Amino acid sequence: MKARDVMTQPVTSVEADTSVDVAIRLMLQKKISGLPVVDASGSLIGIVTEGDFLRRAEAGTEHRHSRWLNFLMGPGLLADQYTKSHGRKVGEVMSREVKSVDEHTQLGDIVAMMERHHIKRVPVLRGKKLIGIVTRAN
Repeated sequence: MKARDVMTQPVTSVEADTSVDVAIRLMLQKKISGLPVVDASGSLIGIVTEGDFLRRAEAGTEHRHSRWLNFLMGPGLLADQYTKSHGRKVGEVMSREVKSVDEHTQLGDIVAMMERHHIKRVPVLRGKKLIGIVTRAN
């Protein structure tokens, strides 16, 4: 079996300028835990998951570090964490490093990738275009 045989399509996705609130409501409405993020042409640019929403300032779940750890982490990493916890748009909180496959990838290879990288979903691409998604449920 290949990705195209088991993938979910059409894929519910959002664009980077979608508000975090809209993305959360969409995930709750569709009963899904992640959304691929695409640009205007439908090319995959990231993914946003429930994990990206766990540490949010407005929910009071923002990650706090000791002053010592803040000093060791440096300003770049701290700025990134601040943006993720205070971001208002999906593009500010999404993960940009996305593991993906093409439609001809064998199911066994997809499962191995999911296990190796501890991920729950793998977008399926045709070229750069998002055409489906394989999740643990598939």
